[in-house]
Amino acid sequence: MVNQHMYPKLQNRTWQVLKSENILRLGPWLSVRQECVRLPNGTEIPTWFVLEFPDWINVIAVTKDGQMVMVDQYRHALGETHYELVAGVIDPGETPLQAAQRELSEETGFEGGEWSLFMTLSPNPTNHNNRSYTFLATGVEKRREQHQEPTEDIHVDLMSPQQVREMLEDGEIIQALHAAPLWKWFAKSNVK
Repeated sequence: MVNQHMYPKLQNRTWQVLKSENILRLGPWLSVRQECVRLPNGTEIPTWFVLEFPDWINVIAVTKDGQMVMVDQYRHALGETHYELVAGVIDPGETPLQAAQRELSEETGFEGGEWSLFMTLSPNPTNHNNRSYTFLATGVEKRREQHQEPTEDIHVDLMSPQQVREMLEDGEIIQALHAAPLWKWFAKSNVK
């Protein structure tokens, strides 16, 4: 079989785990694992931390009339409110698609449409063990009211693709796991 891509195939150079210990568990959202590892070249790193998170989802949602479903919410770690994609955690027993559809419905009340996996990213492969799955949902429509958790204060914003692209260009969408798939979507859709 001929390689269809023009880049070289990677060889996995796995580190050997010599010792592994869970040192912190903070509910279902985060645990920290400390490891002693040996690299393929023989170098040992006595203390390497792995942050264990559940997998996440994001949704690029476009309505039947071409509007993009964005949300804005306060992010306490930065102390700022920003525009984002619908996003959330994949609950135990859910597929990424089920989680994406649930989150879009709960956070915005939008449902339906055609769904496809658009992009899979690692939040930080250096020390995070999870992945972020971005879905593209086209033809969604408002079918119900938002159903937010008590810890959520999410406002729904319908925007034209041109407005969203402008916000990206102006640095107004700062969540990297949202900006990357949006840039890919704009590159593929030719929206100026």
